[in-house]
Amino acid sequence: MAGMKRQVSRNLDAKKIMDEKAVARALTRLAHEIIERNEGVESVVLIGIKTRGIYLADRLAQRIHNIEKRSVTVGELDITLYRDDLRQKKEDPEILGSDIPVSIEGKTVILCDDVLYTGRTARAAMDALMDIGRPQRIQLAVLVDRGHRELPIRPDYVGKNIPTAKNELISVRLDEADGEDSVLIFSTR
Repeated sequence: MAGMKRQVSRNLDAKKIMDEKAVARALTRLAHEIIERNEGVESVVLIGIKTRGIYLADRLAQRIHNIEKRSVTVGELDITLYRDDLRQKKEDPEILGSDIPVSIEGKTVILCDDVLYTGRTARAAMDALMDIGRPQRIQLAVLVDRGHRELPIRPDYVGKNIPTAKNELISVRLDEADGEDSVLIFSTR
C-alpha cells in the first residue's frame, strides 16, 4: 500500500499540510503529553508500527530523553499477519518481523504510527501485542488523525487532526525513509 501511495502521490497535485518545523513541533508536544499523562516514563515502552511508526517512536524517545533525562525503550512491531485484509492480497505478504527488546508485561505500551484512518492498523497492532505479552495498558500516538474510523478506536496522542474526504490521501514523509519531513494531502479525483 505504501508503494501505491507513493505512486499516486507522483501523479497528483499535493498540498503540504505540515512542513519539517510543524512535524518537529508536533512530536515535541506529543513527548510532553506522554510524560504528563503517564507521570513520567518509568514503565513506558514505545513501539513503532512498521515502517514509519518506528521512526516516530525513535524520535519521541529522543525527545523524552532530552526532557526527562531518562531513556525509553523502543520496539518495532510488524502487523502483517494480523491484518484483516490479508486474505484479499494476491501476493504473499512480506514479513519484516517484530523486535521488542524488553518484556511488555505490566508496562504502558504506546503504539506509534504515522496516520490513523479506519482504525484497522491499530486493531491489528493490539492483536499482535497481546500475542507477545500482556501490558498494563496500551495507548496510541499518531502524527496525523484523518478521521473516517471503521472501528471504535481513538488515539491518546495526536500530532495534528486533518479532516479529510474519502477521496483524499494523506502522505507522511519522514527523513529516514523519504529524505524529508512533511505531511501532504492528495485528492484522487
